Amino acid sequence: MPKDITTQFQGATLAFQAALGSTLWLILAAVVAMYIVLGVLYESFIHPVTILSTLPTAGVGALLALMLSGHELDVIAIIGIILLIGIVKKNAIMMIDFALAAEREQGMTPYDAIYQACLLRFRPILMTTLAALLGALPLMLSTGVGAELRRPLGVCMVGGLVMSQILTLFTTPVIYLLFDKLARNTRRQPEPQELS
Repeated sequence: MPKDITTQFQGATLAFQAALGSTLWLILAAVVAMYIVLGVLYESFIHPVTILSTLPTAGVGALLALMLSGHELDVIAIIGIILLIGIVKKNAIMMIDFALAAEREQGMTPYDAIYQACLLRFRPILMTTLAALLGALPLMLSTGVGAELRRPLGVCMVGGLVMSQILTLFTTPVIYLLFDKLARNTRRQPEPQELS
């Protein structure tokens, strides 16, 4: 073949590459939109970051599950990751919302508030995660016509939900306390010094 002839993808493959290239921007826009909505809801710049800190654990879990199961990161798997963005942040919302209410209404320290939130919200968090996980299991374990198309969606959801359930209960309180300490340190005013 002569050197002046080049090849390029056409049709469905070209459309897939174009869609995959814009997916990162769509996910980033979704995260920014969630940050803005959570910021308005909590009237804070810090608490939305605490809530959104659960998203990387779900993404890592989904990618690990895909890698271990031998599936590729295709459009259906990316849809699973986008679904995880909406499902996983509810764990942190339940904990942070409860902790903030305990701090404001009961005058608890941040440590005691997030500790109580973890204890009292564990069962609801586990129940909602298990409901989503059990809903994704048929997708992951399905057989028959078209099962190979839906399986990456189920694998992403199950892997992301399991990983986020395990890690969110540890990471969210740590990040909550870290950001609370940071906010308290930035709010402190320097003491006035006497001039002599």
